[in-house]
Amino acid sequence: MTAEELNPGKILQLSGSYWETCTLHAGVKLDVFTIIGNDHLRGEDVADKLNGDKRGVKTLLNALSAMDFLVKKENIYSNTKLSLTFLSKDSSQYMGHIVMHHRNLTDSWNRLDVAVQSGSAVRPRASHTDEEQRENFLMGMFNLAMNLAPVLVPKVDLSGRRHLLDLGGGPGTYAIHFCMNNPRLKATVYDLPTTRPFAEKTITKFNLQNRIDFKDMDYLEEEIKGTCDVAWLSHILHGEGPEECRKIIGKAVSALEPGGMILIHDFILNNNMDGPLFPALFSLNMLLGTPAGQSYSEKQISDMLSEAGVREIRRIFFESPNDSGILTGII
Repeated sequence: MTAEELNPGKILQLSGSYWETCTLHAGVKLDVFTIIGNDHLRGEDVADKLNGDKRGVKTLLNALSAMDFLVKKENIYSNTKLSLTFLSKDSSQYMGHIVMHHRNLTDSWNRLDVAVQSGSAVRPRASHTDEEQRENFLMGMFNLAMNLAPVLVPKVDLSGRRHLLDLGGGPGTYAIHFCMNNPRLKATVYDLPTTRPFAEKTITKFNLQNRIDFKDMDYLEEEIKGTCDVAWLSHILHGEGPEECRKIIGKAVSALEPGGMILIHDFILNNNMDGPLFPALFSLNMLLGTPAGQSYSEKQISDMLSEAGVREIRRIFFESPNDSGILTGII
Protein backbone atom coordinates (compact mmCIF):
# COMPACT_ATOMS: atom_id res chain seq x y z
CA MET A 1 0.00 0.00 0.00
CA THR A 2 1.38 3.40 -1.02
CA ALA A 3 1.74 6.42 1.25
CA GLU A 4 -1.01 8.13 -0.77
CA GLU A 5 -3.40 5.25 -0.09
CA LEU A 6 -2.60 5.52 3.62
CA ASN A 7 -3.48 9.23 3.72
CA PRO A 8 -6.23 9.75 6.33
CA GLY A 9 -7.63 12.77 4.45
CA LYS A 10 -10.69 10.93 3.15
CA ILE A 11 -11.53 9.70 6.64
CA LEU A 12 -11.19 13.16 8.17
CA GLN A 13 -13.16 14.84 5.38
CA LEU A 14 -16.00 12.34 5.65
CA SER A 15 -16.01 12.35 9.44
CA GLY A 16 -16.44 16.12 9.60
CA SER A 17 -18.72 16.59 6.59
CA TYR A 18 -21.78 16.82 8.85
CA TRP A 19 -20.60 20.34 9.78
CA GLU A 20 -21.56 21.49 6.29
CA THR A 21 -24.83 19.57 6.51
CA CYS A 22 -25.77 21.28 9.77
CA THR A 23 -24.83 24.68 8.35
CA LEU A 24 -27.18 24.17 5.38
CA HIS A 25 -29.94 22.92 7.70
CA ALA A 26 -29.59 26.02 9.90
CA GLY A 27 -29.73 28.32 6.88
CA VAL A 28 -32.94 26.73 5.66
CA LYS A 29 -34.49 26.47 9.14
CA LEU A 30 -33.85 30.18 9.75
CA ASP A 31 -35.11 30.99 6.23
CA VAL A 32 -31.96 32.96 5.42
CA PHE A 33 -32.30 32.44 1.66
CA THR A 34 -35.90 33.70 1.54
CA ILE A 35 -35.01 36.72 3.68
CA ILE A 36 -32.21 37.72 1.31
CA GLY A 37 -34.22 36.87 -1.82
CA ASN A 38 -33.14 39.02 -4.75
CA ASP A 39 -31.71 41.68 -2.42
CA HIS A 40 -28.14 42.46 -1.38
CA LEU A 41 -28.19 42.78 2.40
CA ARG A 42 -25.69 43.66 5.10
CA GLY A 43 -25.10 41.01 7.71
CA GLU A 44 -26.61 43.33 10.33
CA ASP A 45 -29.80 43.67 8.25
CA VAL A 46 -30.20 39.91 7.99
CA ALA A 47 -29.65 39.63 11.76
CA ASP A 48 -32.33 42.26 12.39
CA LYS A 49 -34.83 40.48 10.13
CA LEU A 50 -34.10 37.22 11.97
CA ASN A 51 -34.19 38.96 15.36
CA GLY A 52 -30.92 37.14 15.88
CA ASP A 53 -27.50 37.76 17.38
CA LYS A 54 -25.33 39.71 14.93
CA ARG A 55 -22.20 37.65 15.61
CA GLY A 56 -24.06 34.36 15.27
CA VAL A 57 -25.89 35.36 12.08
CA LYS A 58 -22.83 36.80 10.37
CA THR A 59 -20.81 33.70 11.24
CA LEU A 60 -23.52 31.54 9.61
CA LEU A 61 -23.67 33.81 6.54
CA ASN A 62 -19.89 33.61 6.16
CA ALA A 63 -19.98 29.81 6.31
CA LEU A 64 -22.81 29.67 3.75
CA SER A 65 -20.71 31.95 1.53
CA ALA A 66 -17.74 29.62 1.90
CA MET A 67 -20.07 26.78 0.80
CA ASP A 68 -21.11 28.79 -2.29
CA PHE A 69 -24.73 29.19 -1.24
CA LEU A 70 -24.24 32.94 -0.74
CA VAL A 71 -22.02 35.55 -2.34
CA LYS A 72 -20.30 38.04 -0.04
CA LYS A 73 -18.85 41.37 -1.18
CA GLU A 74 -17.43 43.33 1.72
CA ASN A 75 -20.31 43.08 4.24
CA ILE A 76 -23.04 42.56 1.65
CA TYR A 77 -24.62 39.14 1.09
CA SER A 78 -26.68 37.88 -1.84
CA ASN A 79 -28.04 34.53 -2.98
CA THR A 80 -26.40 32.41 -5.64
CA LYS A 81 -28.59 31.25 -8.51
CA LEU A 82 -28.68 27.79 -6.91
CA SER A 83 -29.89 28.98 -3.52
CA LEU A 84 -32.38 31.45 -5.03
CA THR A 85 -33.85 28.67 -7.19
CA PHE A 86 -34.06 25.87 -4.64
CA LEU A 87 -33.77 27.36 -1.13
CA SER A 88 -35.98 30.47 -1.25
CA LYS A 89 -39.63 29.92 -0.42
CA ASP A 90 -40.52 32.43 -3.12
CA SER A 91 -39.34 29.97 -5.78
CA SER A 92 -41.71 27.41 -7.33
CA GLN A 93 -38.77 24.97 -7.19
CA TYR A 94 -38.25 25.33 -3.43
CA MET A 95 -36.66 22.21 -1.89
CA GLY A 96 -36.48 23.34 1.71
CA HIS A 97 -39.02 20.77 2.87
CA ILE A 98 -36.79 17.83 1.98
CA VAL A 99 -33.83 19.60 3.61
CA MET A 100 -35.87 19.99 6.79
CA HIS A 101 -36.94 16.35 6.58
CA HIS A 102 -33.26 15.39 6.46
CA ARG A 103 -32.68 17.63 9.49
CA ASN A 104 -35.44 15.76 11.34
CA LEU A 105 -33.54 12.52 10.75
CA THR A 106 -30.19 13.64 12.19
CA ASP A 107 -30.87 12.63 15.81
CA SER A 108 -31.65 9.07 14.77
CA TRP A 109 -28.59 8.82 12.52
CA ASN A 110 -26.48 9.81 15.51
CA ARG A 111 -27.80 6.63 17.17
CA LEU A 112 -27.07 4.31 14.27
CA ASP A 113 -24.80 2.17 16.44
CA VAL A 114 -27.71 1.56 18.83
CA ALA A 115 -30.02 0.55 15.98
CA VAL A 116 -27.40 -1.77 14.47
CA GLN A 117 -26.82 -3.58 17.77
CA SER A 118 -30.50 -3.83 18.69
CA GLY A 119 -31.94 -4.32 15.22
CA SER A 120 -34.75 -1.96 16.26
CA ALA A 121 -35.90 1.45 15.07
CA VAL A 122 -34.82 4.45 17.12
CA ARG A 123 -37.31 7.00 15.73
CA PRO A 124 -41.05 7.04 14.90
CA ARG A 125 -42.20 6.93 11.28
CA ALA A 126 -42.52 10.36 9.67
CA SER A 127 -46.20 9.82 8.89
CA HIS A 128 -46.87 9.30 12.61
CA THR A 129 -45.02 12.34 13.96
CA ASP A 130 -46.14 15.92 14.60
CA GLU A 131 -47.75 18.13 11.97
CA GLU A 132 -44.61 20.06 11.04
CA GLN A 133 -42.51 16.94 10.57
CA ARG A 134 -45.31 15.26 8.59
CA GLU A 135 -45.54 18.31 6.32
CA ASN A 136 -41.77 18.35 5.79
CA PHE A 137 -41.85 14.63 4.91
CA LEU A 138 -44.79 14.80 2.50
CA MET A 139 -43.79 18.04 0.82
CA GLY A 140 -40.18 16.85 0.77
CA MET A 141 -41.34 13.84 -1.24
CA PHE A 142 -43.19 16.32 -3.45
CA ASN A 143 -39.96 18.32 -3.90
CA LEU A 144 -38.03 15.25 -5.03
CA ALA A 145 -40.79 13.86 -7.23
CA MET A 146 -41.35 17.19 -8.97
CA ASN A 147 -37.74 17.14 -10.13
CA LEU A 148 -37.70 13.46 -11.09
CA ALA A 149 -41.17 12.99 -12.58
CA PRO A 150 -40.51 14.97 -15.80
CA VAL A 151 -37.54 12.64 -16.47
CA LEU A 152 -39.20 9.41 -15.35
CA VAL A 153 -42.78 9.66 -16.65
CA PRO A 154 -41.91 9.81 -20.39
CA LYS A 155 -40.00 6.52 -19.97
CA VAL A 156 -43.24 4.70 -19.03
CA ASP A 157 -45.64 3.94 -21.89
CA LEU A 158 -49.19 4.25 -20.57
CA SER A 159 -50.83 4.86 -23.93
CA GLY A 160 -54.16 3.08 -23.94
CA ARG A 161 -54.31 2.89 -20.14
CA ARG A 162 -57.39 4.43 -18.52
CA HIS A 163 -57.07 4.31 -14.72
CA LEU A 164 -53.92 4.48 -12.60
CA LEU A 165 -53.82 3.34 -8.99
CA ASP A 166 -51.18 5.34 -7.08
CA LEU A 167 -50.73 3.28 -3.91
CA GLY A 168 -49.24 5.23 -1.02
CA GLY A 169 -49.04 8.18 -3.41
CA GLY A 170 -48.60 10.94 -0.81
CA PRO A 171 -49.28 14.35 -2.38
CA GLY A 172 -50.05 12.64 -5.71
CA THR A 173 -47.08 14.04 -7.61
CA TYR A 174 -46.56 11.08 -9.90
CA ALA A 175 -50.29 10.67 -10.53
CA ILE A 176 -50.32 14.33 -11.57
CA HIS A 177 -47.44 13.92 -14.01
CA PHE A 178 -48.76 10.66 -15.46
CA CYS A 179 -52.11 12.35 -16.10
CA MET A 180 -50.48 15.42 -17.64
CA ASN A 181 -48.47 13.15 -19.92
CA ASN A 182 -51.49 10.95 -20.81
CA PRO A 183 -54.58 13.11 -21.46
CA ARG A 184 -57.06 10.19 -21.31
CA LEU A 185 -55.73 8.79 -18.03
CA LYS A 186 -57.50 9.14 -14.69
CA ALA A 187 -55.93 8.28 -11.33
CA THR A 188 -56.77 7.45 -7.73
CA VAL A 189 -54.29 8.19 -4.95
CA TYR A 190 -54.56 5.84 -1.96
CA ASP A 191 -52.93 6.97 1.28
CA LEU A 192 -53.56 7.68 4.96
CA PRO A 193 -56.23 10.25 5.92
CA THR A 194 -53.56 12.58 7.32
CA THR A 195 -52.14 12.86 3.79
CA ARG A 196 -55.41 13.99 2.19
CA PRO A 197 -55.04 17.78 2.78
CA PHE A 198 -51.59 17.83 1.14
CA ALA A 199 -52.72 15.70 -1.80
CA GLU A 200 -55.89 17.69 -2.47
CA LYS A 201 -53.98 20.96 -2.31
CA THR A 202 -51.38 19.67 -4.79
CA ILE A 203 -53.93 18.13 -7.16
CA THR A 204 -55.97 21.35 -7.17
CA LYS A 205 -52.83 23.39 -7.85
CA PHE A 206 -52.47 21.51 -11.14
CA ASN A 207 -56.22 21.77 -11.86
CA LEU A 208 -56.58 17.99 -12.06
CA GLN A 209 -59.25 17.44 -9.41
CA ASN A 210 -61.64 16.17 -12.10
CA ARG A 211 -59.19 13.41 -13.12
CA ILE A 212 -57.46 12.50 -9.85
CA ASP A 213 -59.28 11.55 -6.66
CA PHE A 214 -57.99 10.61 -3.22
CA LYS A 215 -59.14 7.66 -1.12
CA ASP A 216 -58.26 7.16 2.54
CA MET A 217 -56.53 3.82 3.00
CA ASP A 218 -54.03 1.94 5.13
CA TYR A 219 -52.69 -0.33 2.40
CA LEU A 220 -51.30 -2.82 4.93
CA GLU A 221 -54.61 -3.32 6.74
CA GLU A 222 -57.29 -2.63 4.12
CA GLU A 223 -58.20 -4.08 0.74
CA ILE A 224 -58.19 -1.98 -2.44
CA LYS A 225 -61.70 -1.28 -3.68
CA GLY A 226 -62.41 -1.16 -7.39
CA THR A 227 -60.18 -2.02 -10.34
CA CYS A 228 -57.58 -0.33 -12.49
CA ASP A 229 -55.39 -1.15 -15.48
CA VAL A 230 -52.10 0.20 -14.13
CA ALA A 231 -50.76 0.22 -10.56
CA TRP A 232 -47.92 2.54 -9.49
CA LEU A 233 -46.07 1.71 -6.24
CA SER A 234 -43.45 4.38 -5.66
CA HIS A 235 -41.14 4.25 -2.63
CA ILE A 236 -43.46 2.22 -0.42
CA LEU A 237 -41.80 -1.22 -0.44
CA HIS A 238 -38.65 0.02 1.29
CA GLY A 239 -40.71 0.91 4.36
CA GLU A 240 -41.75 -2.68 4.94
CA GLY A 241 -40.28 -6.14 5.48
CA PRO A 242 -40.39 -8.85 2.79
CA GLU A 243 -43.67 -10.42 3.93
CA GLU A 244 -45.45 -7.08 4.02
CA CYS A 245 -44.05 -6.25 0.56
CA ARG A 246 -45.49 -9.49 -0.84
CA LYS A 247 -48.82 -8.59 0.74
CA ILE A 248 -48.80 -5.10 -0.78
CA ILE A 249 -47.86 -6.36 -4.24
CA GLY A 250 -50.55 -9.03 -3.99
CA LYS A 251 -53.20 -6.41 -3.21
CA ALA A 252 -52.10 -4.22 -6.12
CA VAL A 253 -52.12 -7.18 -8.50
CA SER A 254 -55.60 -8.24 -7.32
CA ALA A 255 -56.91 -4.78 -8.22
CA LEU A 256 -55.57 -5.00 -11.77
CA GLU A 257 -57.74 -5.99 -14.72
CA PRO A 258 -56.42 -8.78 -17.01
CA GLY A 259 -53.51 -7.38 -19.00
CA GLY A 260 -52.94 -4.72 -16.35
CA MET A 261 -49.51 -3.27 -15.64
CA ILE A 262 -47.73 -2.94 -12.31
CA LEU A 263 -44.81 -0.55 -11.78
CA ILE A 264 -42.49 -0.67 -8.76
CA HIS A 265 -40.37 2.46 -8.27
CA ASP A 266 -37.78 2.34 -5.51
CA PHE A 267 -34.11 2.59 -4.56
CA ILE A 268 -32.86 -0.69 -6.02
CA LEU A 269 -29.74 -2.47 -4.81
CA ASN A 270 -27.61 -4.73 -6.96
CA ASN A 271 -28.11 -8.43 -6.38
CA ASN A 272 -25.02 -8.54 -4.13
CA MET A 273 -26.72 -5.92 -1.87
CA ASP A 274 -23.53 -3.82 -1.61
CA GLY A 275 -24.35 -0.95 -3.96
CA PRO A 276 -25.11 1.50 -5.40
CA LEU A 277 -24.20 3.72 -2.47
CA PHE A 278 -27.47 5.61 -1.94
CA PRO A 279 -29.74 2.53 -1.77
CA ALA A 280 -27.23 0.91 0.61
CA LEU A 281 -27.30 3.97 2.90
CA PHE A 282 -31.06 4.26 2.55
CA SER A 283 -31.37 0.72 3.86
CA LEU A 284 -29.68 1.96 7.05
CA ASN A 285 -32.18 4.83 7.14
CA MET A 286 -34.98 2.25 7.12
CA LEU A 287 -33.26 0.35 9.94
CA LEU A 288 -33.37 3.56 11.97
CA GLY A 289 -37.05 4.27 11.38
CA THR A 290 -38.98 1.07 10.63
CA PRO A 291 -39.41 -2.37 12.21
CA ALA A 292 -38.34 -4.28 9.08
CA GLY A 293 -37.91 -1.88 6.15
CA GLN A 294 -34.93 -2.02 3.81
CA SER A 295 -33.77 -1.40 0.26
CA TYR A 296 -34.35 -4.40 -1.99
CA SER A 297 -32.36 -5.82 -4.88
CA GLU A 298 -33.68 -6.17 -8.42
CA LYS A 299 -33.87 -9.95 -7.96
CA GLN A 300 -35.76 -9.68 -4.69
CA ILE A 301 -38.41 -7.40 -6.23
CA SER A 302 -38.60 -9.49 -9.39
CA ASP A 303 -39.16 -12.64 -7.32
CA MET A 304 -41.95 -10.93 -5.37
CA LEU A 305 -43.64 -9.92 -8.62
CA SER A 306 -43.30 -13.41 -10.08
CA GLU A 307 -44.82 -14.96 -6.94
CA ALA A 308 -47.82 -12.64 -7.40
CA GLY A 309 -48.35 -13.88 -10.96
CA VAL A 310 -46.69 -10.99 -12.76
CA ARG A 311 -44.99 -11.84 -16.07
CA GLU A 312 -42.83 -10.02 -18.64
CA ILE A 313 -40.88 -8.39 -15.79
CA ARG A 314 -38.26 -5.90 -16.93
CA ARG A 315 -36.24 -2.96 -15.64
CA ILE A 316 -36.81 0.60 -16.88
CA PHE A 317 -33.62 2.63 -16.61
CA PHE A 318 -33.46 6.43 -16.36
CA GLU A 319 -31.13 9.07 -14.97
CA SER A 320 -31.74 9.48 -11.24
CA PRO A 321 -29.70 11.40 -8.66
CA ASN A 322 -30.35 8.74 -6.02
CA ASP A 323 -30.21 5.49 -8.03
CA SER A 324 -33.93 4.83 -8.07
CA GLY A 325 -35.26 2.51 -10.73
CA ILE A 326 -38.46 0.92 -12.00
CA LEU A 327 -39.44 -2.72 -12.39
CA THR A 328 -42.56 -3.35 -14.45
CA GLY A 329 -44.63 -6.34 -15.47
CA ILE A 330 -47.99 -7.49 -16.81
CA ILE A 331 -50.59 -9.79 -15.29
